[in-house]
Amino acid sequence: MCGICCVVTLCSQHAIYDFCNEDILCHLRRRGPDSSQQFIKTASDLSYECLFSGHVLHLRGPMTPQPLEDANNNIFLWNGEIFNGVHVGDLENDTQVLFHHLTLCSTEADILSLFSSLRGPWSFIYYQASSHSLWFGRDYFGRRSLLWQFNNENSAFCLTSVTVYSESSNQWQEVPASGIFKINLKACATTRSLSLTLFPWKDGCIEKATEATLFNVLDQISKDLPNHVPLVMNESKLSLRAPVIPLNKTISEASGECPGTDTSNNTHRVSAETLQGFLAEEQKKKLVHQFIDVLNEAVKRRVLSLFRDEDQKTRGVPSTSDRKAHIAVLFSGGIDSMVIAALADKHVPVGEPIDLLNVAFMIKEQAKQKSTTRKHANQEVQLDLLCPQESCKDLDAKTGARLSCFDVPDRITGRAGLKELEAINPSRTWNFVEINVTLEELKKMRQQYINHLIYPLDTVLDDSIGCAIWFASRGEGFISNQGELKPYKSPAKVVLTGIGADEQLAGYSRHRVCFKKYGLGGLNKELEMELDRISSRNLGRDDRIIGDHGKEARFPYLDEDVVSFLNSLPISEKADLTLPRGIGEKLILRLAAKELGLTASTILPKRAVQFGSRIAKLESTSEKASDTCRRLKTFSVD
Repeated sequence: MCGICCVVTLCSQHAIYDFCNEDILCHLRRRGPDSSQQFIKTASDLSYECLFSGHVLHLRGPMTPQPLEDANNNIFLWNGEIFNGVHVGDLENDTQVLFHHLTLCSTEADILSLFSSLRGPWSFIYYQASSHSLWFGRDYFGRRSLLWQFNNENSAFCLTSVTVYSESSNQWQEVPASGIFKINLKACATTRSLSLTLFPWKDGCIEKATEATLFNVLDQISKDLPNHVPLVMNESKLSLRAPVIPLNKTISEASGECPGTDTSNNTHRVSAETLQGFLAEEQKKKLVHQFIDVLNEAVKRRVLSLFRDEDQKTRGVPSTSDRKAHIAVLFSGGIDSMVIAALADKHVPVGEPIDLLNVAFMIKEQAKQKSTTRKHANQEVQLDLLCPQESCKDLDAKTGARLSCFDVPDRITGRAGLKELEAINPSRTWNFVEINVTLEELKKMRQQYINHLIYPLDTVLDDSIGCAIWFASRGEGFISNQGELKPYKSPAKVVLTGIGADEQLAGYSRHRVCFKKYGLGGLNKELEMELDRISSRNLGRDDRIIGDHGKEARFPYLDEDVVSFLNSLPISEKADLTLPRGIGEKLILRLAAKELGLTASTILPKRAVQFGSRIAKLESTSEKASDTCRRLKTFSVD
């Protein structure tokens, strides 16, 4: 994982370093703490200059400083992981492998074919010297951040993994994950103006993307570009092949589409045994095991594609206190993170701990009193049964002792989830990292780091989720050592996250609302839209947030094989929103969890991180999630 940056200027009157200031470089170095270097490329007979800046987090194969340059003056910056599609040996570095393949590409079609074959998250910048072309883009889901900024006054163009919040007129935007872009620098230098060419993604089942579809993509991107930057479709109408199959929108009569009969408020008490009835059906059980197999492979790729010391690779070595964790999971104890942790346990070497990162924001006294008197809805799991409150005593904060003011819902379900995982594999060292955040620290870190990482997004929801993930992925908290909590900082460079499960398996409350209004047809459209917009709503932001700690986010539920498998199923096989909360949403995942040996967590209702961690209640309760968040503005006064 890396921080990559490129600045192009068509005007030699301005120093190119003016467009990549020290603050941006500081954020890039935080992403790639193991190597940093940059250099300027000047076209000898043309009036353009390019600054390339690479900052590497070393994870696989030999250490490979970036930018890479070959004998033909081609230059490559890569922020990604190749999990499949192009062979990368155990002792090879994927940056070197991909650069070698790129330099063998002689046509545009060759380059598109190469990137179409890749499986895994990526963003890249590639300077092709022979054609004076700059190529760049993000993967199909946008799992790696890439931002752009256009400066008309100085004829400059910037690309970077992360930037700093700016109130200037030249706003940064996320590069759309709509395809790969190309700039002909020779032509742009001649006209002293920038022009972008797009090579869009297209569905694999469509032989030729329709003109209407292509121009719709163009219009969507163009409306957010400055007027002086035209975007055109490539002349040959070439496209990238989407790495996943299209969504199956089949609705069978047997699926019982009954808008208006949604039973999310059903008073029937849900129990883990409820799932057993579904698994008694042979076809359903077979489907669940196919899902487990494909998700298991996705997790395996993500926990093993990682440099480990030789002694860490040895299987069968007993757990010892001096072993360090290489894998961490953003962990709430909910179904998404529980399944990831259970599958990671199958592949992480037995002597190696797994860090479970659990974040909690301090509960206000008033909120604590309310929560103790609130009654649970009948269909929801009784959280106090999962984790008896008497185990959470008020002790001194400076010693790291457990405090009830941090007993937020995700902390309680997290502790319960830990017990389930310990039951599945008691020989594994599970480091349950209790990450406690006060209002004072939240404000300080938001102003120092987090607001820059969330930018250019700016809503209350972005703030809540971004802050929660930043503190969680930092991994600084306390772990239990022989019954006593001691300070701990997770050394894991890879952070597994459950994003993508709700979007594909109807996990959000808005999916129930949609189903109730529009039935399965409407729900299908909603789920299709979820993946279409996940790059702009979630993934660029989350990559910037987690990468800020010199760690890499990996997303098993967004593995291309997992998405294709789920896309192949009709909605009725994935979720049944006529069933109560805690069962109906993400039904196939709950059944998979049951088969993996999980218990109480299999029927926990969805709880978003901003509510489970209680960050949403910490500063303001009167805001809407879609409101612009004033706290993200650098010079705001709280």
